Amino acid sequence: MSAPKRLSVVIVTWNVRELVLGCLESLYADLAALPFHSDVWVVDNASQDGTAEAVRARFPQTKLLEPGKNLGFAAGNNLALRQIGFPDGVDLPDYVFLLNPDTLVRPGAVAALIGGLEQTQAGLAGARLVYGDGAFQHSAFRFPGLLQLVFDLFPFPARVYESRLNGRYPRALYDSGQPFPVDHPLGATFLLRREVITETGLFDERFWLYCEEIDWAMRIRAAGWQVVCVPAAEVVHLAGQSTGQIRPDALRRLWEARLRLYHKHYPPLKRALALWLVRLGMNRMIQRIARDSTLAEDQRQALVQACWDVIRASRRGHI
Repeated sequence: MSAPKRLSVVIVTWNVRELVLGCLESLYADLAALPFHSDVWVVDNASQDGTAEAVRARFPQTKLLEPGKNLGFAAGNNLALRQIGFPDGVDLPDYVFLLNPDTLVRPGAVAALIGGLEQTQAGLAGARLVYGDGAFQHSAFRFPGLLQLVFDLFPFPARVYESRLNGRYPRALYDSGQPFPVDHPLGATFLLRREVITETGLFDERFWLYCEEIDWAMRIRAAGWQVVCVPAAEVVHLAGQSTGQIRPDALRRLWEARLRLYHKHYPPLKRALALWLVRLGMNRMIQRIARDSTLAEDQRQALVQACWDVIRASRRGHI
């Protein structure tokens, strides 16, 4: 009789105590129905809101890692993956599920996600994401090309942003209920086979917060593995429903991560065009910020500085 399958779940958190407690409650309820041996790892990136204490008190079965500083998303996940034994240890779990703390796992979601991975023999799978009110959320995307970069930086009619032209998959594919091939799932749910991690390595930690899941999916696809979205696995993703005001540090980190992605994966001509578009878009953003009367002067200066930082980064030979 073969040994039961094993699953490790990793959640990286920073100052979202109530969200991660809700996530863990929904996750443990779903794991209880699985015929697997499972363990859950939480990496707390030096939260100041009592996250670690609350997780320890409410869910003592959780393997809690406290690095003592904010490692970011990629390095935080890698810390847990190395503790589990990846990339080249022995007695590794069959699957690893990387889960955002701002999620709620619907009943049966983990089993459906693993089932979709096995059905398609894929190496990486993502769940179907919905907002807190149940509204549709795009859960997977095509790898970013020049056209998607244009959509990110310049205005277009709203309907175009929801189309294939902007890297979206048709809603009919989600509504079919069947797994479908994608370039990459959103990093909120990332189910990986053991063999994929041992073959392709861990997250590239140069991506501190953004684009790390795109980079890894690109490496997974390049290694010959299929990537799928599994609509039967539904997970509530509570982030992103309201846009809020853009923060200078987030703007800087996002675009520097994208520049790193272009440098790493784009051929020279495509990379040169991408960098030119980024500079053009940042200059346009500076002009728009200067005209925005809703911003306080210190906010305006900080955002303009962030745009200039991105422009300077785009002019360097490497990121």
